[in-house]
Amino acid sequence: MKPVDIRLVRYAAAARGFLLLSGVIGVVQTAVTIAFAWMLTDAVTGALAGRDVTASLLFLLALAALRGVLIAASDAAGTRAAAKTGMQLRAALISAVGRLGPGWLAQRNQAGLAVTAGHGLEALDAYFARYIPQLVLTVVATPVIVAVMWWQDWPSGLTAIVTLPLIPLFLILIGIATRTVQRTQWQTLQRLAARFADTVQGLSTLRLFGREGRAAAQIEQTSDQYRRETMKVLRFSFLSGFSMELLASIAVALIAVAVGFRLLSGELSLEVGLFVLLLAPEAFLPIRQVGVQFHAAAEGVAATEDVFEVLDAAAERADRVHDAGLKSGATDRAGAQHDAHPGLRTGAGGVLVVADLRVRDLPPVSFTARPGTITLIEGPSGAGKSSLLAALRGAAEFEGEAAVDGVDVRELAPSDWLAWAGQRPQLSRGTIAANVALGDAAPDADRVRRALDEACANDLEPALELGVQGSGLSGGQAQRVAVARALYRHAARPDAVLALDEPSSALDAETEQRLWASLRARADAGATVLLVSHRRSARDVADHVVELGVSA
Repeated sequence: MKPVDIRLVRYAAAARGFLLLSGVIGVVQTAVTIAFAWMLTDAVTGALAGRDVTASLLFLLALAALRGVLIAASDAAGTRAAAKTGMQLRAALISAVGRLGPGWLAQRNQAGLAVTAGHGLEALDAYFARYIPQLVLTVVATPVIVAVMWWQDWPSGLTAIVTLPLIPLFLILIGIATRTVQRTQWQTLQRLAARFADTVQGLSTLRLFGREGRAAAQIEQTSDQYRRETMKVLRFSFLSGFSMELLASIAVALIAVAVGFRLLSGELSLEVGLFVLLLAPEAFLPIRQVGVQFHAAAEGVAATEDVFEVLDAAAERADRVHDAGLKSGATDRAGAQHDAHPGLRTGAGGVLVVADLRVRDLPPVSFTARPGTITLIEGPSGAGKSSLLAALRGAAEFEGEAAVDGVDVRELAPSDWLAWAGQRPQLSRGTIAANVALGDAAPDADRVRRALDEACANDLEPALELGVQGSGLSGGQAQRVAVARALYRHAARPDAVLALDEPSSALDAETEQRLWASLRARADAGATVLLVSHRRSARDVADHVVELGVSA
């Protein structure tokens, strides 16, 4: 684990400001520490010599108060920086997942990502409030204090220089082992979250087959494993703390013994000896605290590493898409398009051009869908109809070209150019109106009603409350609500491509004909409609038919 990952500075602006502030506070703390040791030395030697030390005592009180204020300011700044950095990284993570698309997300531990974005990033408090300030003090205060010790008494400074490297050496050795057990603990927590989420989601099926007991036992087993891994981390933490304290104590003791003997022999004055003895523990304190806080910050740092992997993956994918666009000339066309229509996120035409698009080992597909037409995609099961739509909406990687008004779809967010309804309704808890107007910050009630009517769901009340995953509706009703959602989005963005995947699979023949009539009316009004259906009746409303086969 790196002390400060450069990617943290790159992805979180709050971290940059806090590092700079920590450096300033560290410099002031170092000056206060040296001044405090000098004034305490002056007060002690002055009292032994019979001088008035009132001024020295007042300075000591002021320096002690200032040091307390600096520590409190560092803690407060660290807490605020942790909160801001967590929000920035969380926002960047969500944005990166959106750019990577549903296809990438489907291959990842989604519950683990949720744990990382929640509990993991919340653990940054210890990293910012305690670890980074001590790390900065180690860089700033330790060399300065050792230099002052050398200036006042070079044998003491030499002893500090010789013994100081032993502490980071042991810290590195223990840190390597700690990293392994910490990473194992973090991965176990992510597996536990994923297993629990999967069990809750599939509980009805597990109960139907009588396997809920086994699922509970597996969760208990993973929980016990997480407990064991946590105890390992604690053991390494205690070992690290003990090692740091032992080495620092031995080093300070060596300096103290040498100073004591030289004071007895008269080789060293009391003023210099006491000043050096007061500085010696301060020289070792920051690096000792780094070792102690290393373990408290490890969980948050492990979470940031997972976040950085996602952000790096999104950046690499953006670079690949950009390079591909430069080679094909799509990027130049996209730039010209946006210059011509600065108020639009995509062009206003809605022309979808697909050329030799191939998903995995499926046969390539080529077609052009234009405004005012319905393009029907049909073929036997397994031919790649749904895979084609998955590729267009970013849920599957593909080779070949797919562009909307000359802009590569991989350079666009699906919400910018696509109004889509899939085979699974994917409804959520809330009203029907909220599901239809999903993503609209200011839902239009009249448009919701019209979308439901066009989707042949005129018998459903927009105010009807649905349960989790849209429970409370039949399969056909849920499918019509999903179609209404696509129609609602298309009404807000008439230039978008309206893509429907088997929208009539749960509908009767009469309702299906009404739906086809609604889609025909949309196309006649200028919409670009892409329809996937195995129903023969869909041919009656289609302008173009693209037949997919299992093999090329």
